[in-house]
Amino acid sequence: MNSIIRSTARCFRSGAWQYRTAQNNGELLSGWARLMCSSSAGQKTLEDMVKKDKVVVFMKGTPAQPMCGFSNAVVQILRMHGVDSYAAYNVLDDQDIREGVKSFSNWPTIPQVFFNGEFVGGCDILLQMHQSGDLAEELQKLGIRSALLDQEKESK
Repeated sequence: MNSIIRSTARCFRSGAWQYRTAQNNGELLSGWARLMCSSSAGQKTLEDMVKKDKVVVFMKGTPAQPMCGFSNAVVQILRMHGVDSYAAYNVLDDQDIREGVKSFSNWPTIPQVFFNGEFVGGCDILLQMHQSGDLAEELQKLGIRSALLDQEKESK
């Protein structure tokens, strides 16, 4: 029941709701009206979420307390690069976001990382980018200087 209330409230906040009643010849058949949140509105909300910040992570848990090893790995990789300021959404708190982001990105697993509204990938992709040096370059495109670049200069 709580998830229905949260979903309805989310629809109200996003403006993505419709008021529907069942009628027969102008006669109201049901005393209940339904609030329906359209899937395209849900996609729009996710689009707004991923574009709101330079770096966005949909994860299990929070950066302070990741609830799975893959989410923890993403947090640690970002931390190594000195990325401390990013939007993180705990998908364990909201089943609609958990399933919606999978559909939105066409990626079946969590965590999911977005840079400037563009889907980057999950833990495996971020790890590959980190190992190859591509992550530092992508962060630089966002105006974020990787802390690992500063460490390289100091060690030389």
